[in-house]
Amino acid sequence: MNKRATVYFDPDIHKALRLKAASTESSISELVNQAVREALSEDREDLQAFEERIAEPTITYEALLDDLKSHGKI
Repeated sequence: MNKRATVYFDPDIHKALRLKAASTESSISELVNQAVREALSEDREDLQAFEERIAEPTITYEALLDDLKSHGKI
């Protein structure tokens, strides 16, 4: 069952959504739902990547710069 919510868009974004909805024969709700699904999916992928790399050693930014300089990369 769909849930109803009130969302306020910047006028330019709302105009773009209306035009895209009309050109793709979709509703604004369908476009927003798809965009949110994609954003959440990307977040899930990012979190999974963090979990996979949690045991990797860390290095400070300063140490990274020193390493790059010592190897002639910067």
